Amino acid sequence: MNNPFRSIRVFSRETWDELLKCTWPTWGELRDSTVVVVVAVAIMGLFTSISDFSLTQVVVLFTDWVS
Repeated sequence: MNNPFRSIRVFSRETWDELLKCTWPTWGELRDSTVVVVVAVAIMGLFTSISDFSLTQVVVLFTDWVS
């Protein structure tokens, strides 16, 4: 039977070793990426709102036309 504490220790060490291999972004890269994400979310939100409003008006128009 394997010792669970040894498995946890091995896993933790391997995780730490992999994290040391990572290339972390600079503050400038992080800021630029954040701006891109915020702008993209704003554009998608605006698109979704306009689409929702337009489709609602089309459905209301058709339901009034049929009634």
